[in-house]
Amino acid sequence: MSQFNFEAKARTDLGKGASRRLRHENKFIPAIIYGGEEKAQSISVEQREFYRILELDDAVYTSVLNLKIDGKAEQVIMKDMQRHPFKTTVVMHIDFQRVDSKTKVNILVPFQFENEDNCVGVKTQGGMLLRQLNDVEISALPQDLPDNLVIDVANLEVGQTILLSEIELPKGVEIPALAQGHDNSIITVHAKRGVEEDEEAAEGEAPAAE
Repeated sequence: MSQFNFEAKARTDLGKGASRRLRHENKFIPAIIYGGEEKAQSISVEQREFYRILELDDAVYTSVLNLKIDGKAEQVIMKDMQRHPFKTTVVMHIDFQRVDSKTKVNILVPFQFENEDNCVGVKTQGGMLLRQLNDVEISALPQDLPDNLVIDVANLEVGQTILLSEIELPKGVEIPALAQGHDNSIITVHAKRGVEEDEEAAEGEAPAAE
């Protein structure tokens, strides 16, 4: 699990106008921290450092973050991040959730697909990979949160699918959807249309007369 450190300040100037001023100053991003036994608190995160880490490492979305608010240390996960609807590189607001080592948290974790170029169904059978899911919600203690879930598709053949239940999960990690009976497809190798038509035509041909 990656480690990230952020500086933040408590803020008392609230409302849309105050948040807009923070962003226009190009120094801070409005945010909120909640969860645990303490009350929710409005804060502002130093913009330049936050953007720098976002660009460097996607693991920031799935890791426990060390957030220091006016010198007070808090361990949090990033629960939500709102971006500008048109300027998608601009972060408008961040939600942080407090965590502790004894309480499980739910968080979205991305899949890391390996050997897509060497997939049997694509390389030798002329198929095409189709992703149904790019991430999944997991449940784990903060110290057990993985940066991603690796899925090796090297041996996947045309017509085959990898399901949620087939993922090899790290120790201590669960997928809540499975407990609810939702064993969804993650990735499938489909036959390309031309290949399907050729196979159907071959199956439909009558055997030659002797």
